[in-house]
Amino acid sequence: MTRVADTPARTETCHGCAGVGRALLAAIALLAATGIGFAQTAGPTPLLKDGSPVAWWFVYKFNAASFRGCGSASNDDADSAVRACPFGGRVKSYPSFSQQFVFASSKNGTLQKGSGCVGTTDLDPLGATFGEIYNGSYYYLIWNDQFYQHPKLKACSGDSCGAPWGHSKGMLAWDESGQGLVLQVTTPSWPAAGSDKNQRKGDGNTLGCVANNNVKFAQHFFALRLNKGDLLKVLAGLREAGVVTDPTNSQIVRSGGPDDVQQAVDALGNRPQKTKPDSVETPFLKDQLSSNVILIAKPAWLHVPPWQMVSAALGGVGLRTATWWAAPKIYSTKLRKPTCWDDRLGTPGPVAIATTGHWGDTEFQMVGSANHAKIGVSTSGDVHYSIFGDMNQQGAAFGSKCGSSQNGRGGIFFVLSDEKLFKSVSDLVDGDTAPQRAPQ
Repeated sequence: MTRVADTPARTETCHGCAGVGRALLAAIALLAATGIGFAQTAGPTPLLKDGSPVAWWFVYKFNAASFRGCGSASNDDADSAVRACPFGGRVKSYPSFSQQFVFASSKNGTLQKGSGCVGTTDLDPLGATFGEIYNGSYYYLIWNDQFYQHPKLKACSGDSCGAPWGHSKGMLAWDESGQGLVLQVTTPSWPAAGSDKNQRKGDGNTLGCVANNNVKFAQHFFALRLNKGDLLKVLAGLREAGVVTDPTNSQIVRSGGPDDVQQAVDALGNRPQKTKPDSVETPFLKDQLSSNVILIAKPAWLHVPPWQMVSAALGGVGLRTATWWAAPKIYSTKLRKPTCWDDRLGTPGPVAIATTGHWGDTEFQMVGSANHAKIGVSTSGDVHYSIFGDMNQQGAAFGSKCGSSQNGRGGIFFVLSDEKLFKSVSDLVDGDTAPQRAPQ
């Protein structure tokens, strides 16, 4: 590894709901499906649907203002799909919600519209992949800075954990040999249980069935196949980011497998340092996984704007980002060093803040109160990066409040190089751009 400077609603039986775990019978299709050369294993695998393994997939869930309800089987009639709660909970009658989505994968990098309610059946990537874990017998680790007291963790005095805890959410799952996957999510309060043998207490554990309406705003989800070496690298990144978890709570952590993996899991859940440790010589972690995906992890003590840091970590490439852009806002920046900076990072490229995007003929907002996904694309150089992260453009690039908001927290980023995915995500975030300074 290298470091570089409640009202129940419809509850009819859902066609295809995730009684999953059967998908690994199709593991012989893995090499042909992925194109990234993973060996066949019995470990958990990203699935497009039950029986369709891939090396990675990306899902963008739309916001309720632009794409209400769930898509139908034919994608032409919103809110027609039957809602269900296969991983626990009761269907919620939120005032507004969206579980419509688009997805891409290593099998086809071009975004395409999905059908039904994302995360609830074995016919969509999120539902199939999570169900494979939840209904299986794998080891798992869940982290989330917004569990909303279910489970209640010592790390959080209220519904969520603030700075210096990592602004990060996701799940790892692996088998006895350390083969597995990472699932990055941006949804508060989901997932919060990794197995039907240790079900969530006090709330639901299925999208659309959680007390907190975490399907009103846009969210993103990203799953990536890991070998044992990758698993250890991601665990190191999670420690660097200071993620919120508890290895002693069996609802969110079931550790096992190789000794070094168990030791890395046990090292998580400790309060991150607010100030730079004396022993640290370089400002953040950067590593390359076996899939050629780049992993970047920001620690809480590195008080810099998150996406400018990512730009610098990638050699100063320009970026266009879409996050929860809200006060305190970091505006678009030119090619120059912010005053909130660490000179060992080098100079970041220009970072543009997308405020609108579009799918087909529908334009939608990509700011706070609409978009809770954290995605980006490169805009310069001979690269085709799509970036999926934990962190928002909130904090400061210039001025004296360098430790505010996301600047004073940690998080991780996954960087993929795939031309079709790059073009699709670039099109998704193509629209209006925030100015380089606040309007006077």
